[in-house]
Amino acid sequence: MAIVRRKPRNSSLRFQSFVKTDDLTKKAPEKSLVVGLRKKGGRNAFGRITVRHRGGGARRLYRMIDFDRAERDMAGKVVAIEYDPNRNTRIALIVFPNGCKRYILTPEGLSIGATVIAGEQVEARVGNALPLRNIPIGFFVHNIEITPGSGGKLVRSAGLSAQLIAKDNGFVTLKMPSGEVRMVREDCWATVGALGNADHKNISVGKAGRTRHLGIRPTVRGVVMNPVDHPLGGGEGKSKSGKPPCSPWGRNAKGAKTRRRKSSLIIKRRK
Repeated sequence: MAIVRRKPRNSSLRFQSFVKTDDLTKKAPEKSLVVGLRKKGGRNAFGRITVRHRGGGARRLYRMIDFDRAERDMAGKVVAIEYDPNRNTRIALIVFPNGCKRYILTPEGLSIGATVIAGEQVEARVGNALPLRNIPIGFFVHNIEITPGSGGKLVRSAGLSAQLIAKDNGFVTLKMPSGEVRMVREDCWATVGALGNADHKNISVGKAGRTRHLGIRPTVRGVVMNPVDHPLGGGEGKSKSGKPPCSPWGRNAKGAKTRRRKSSLIIKRRK
């Protein structure tokens, strides 16, 4: 895949860029694997905003992804590579001999017609899922479980992969994309390979409207607010306030450590 730049026919197209979609199958999503998706507007179950600047955006359908790789010891065939509006990586539609259909995250190098399988003793090749204890040291993996049987939670974004660097005492040591080095139980499952669509990070949005289509609302700086609305607000003229950057509730916003719980499984913190 490559980045495509639009011809600057008008000011809104001048800086826009897209990832090429030649690899995608021109089809509607699989009906049995799609459910309606209701907008949350950044609110939790109590109706309180927990994530700011969320709302609006284009309507979406949610594609149910098989993070568990539930169909075990049965080879499935990749019949389509599709776009998913809910994530930045592509998804692959797998059809199994028993008629089951599943969506999985698409690793780099997986194409239509390829076969993938999940099992305890399967070959460690791109797209196959197996326990970490059976994956050779040095291999790159994604969609990693944190606890056995919980389904893949770690390394699920476009272009990412974690490297398996050691095995010891029932644990496997992984070097995460963030630079963090952590241990995970060897019974946890992972999928071999690095995720595709790595060029996603190089996209230039190009205009404010495209951000609104994604459901992201404008961000207002604290220093231009009134004192009643933000700790950095107020002051005579264009004031820099002199206080460290913080949220509207006074929580430190840049550089301060906010993690309270210490984990013995993290060997080296991320950079």
